[in-house]
Amino acid sequence: MSIESWLDHKFESSCYTTPEFVLFCKEYKKEIKKRLPEDCKIVSWNRGHFYVSAFIKNEAGKYVYLSMPDVRYSPNEWFNSILVRTAQHEKDYTGGSNCYSTLDNLQRNIDFLLRS
Repeated sequence: MSIESWLDHKFESSCYTTPEFVLFCKEYKKEIKKRLPEDCKIVSWNRGHFYVSAFIKNEAGKYVYLSMPDVRYSPNEWFNSILVRTAQHEKDYTGGSNCYSTLDNLQRNIDFLLRS
């Protein structure tokens, strides 16, 4: 199943995390890993209540925070509008200025933030 197959998917709403969202998150994490710049890795991954956030670190020790909105209320935003910003460390949730990226441009945008 490709990550694009989740586009336009209507996620079930629940007061608990659904098996459907757990499956989506596994596939999303694999996809994020594939799209990272070569010298980067995920150092923190948080599957929240229908949202995901993560910290990415490069070999030079610089961090980027990324977050996608709640998939139940923001269809396709997990693909089209991923929040990315610089961070000082893997607990820095305030970080630099908010920027947004599509999944297709994520590698380029993370690379740009880490090199700036």
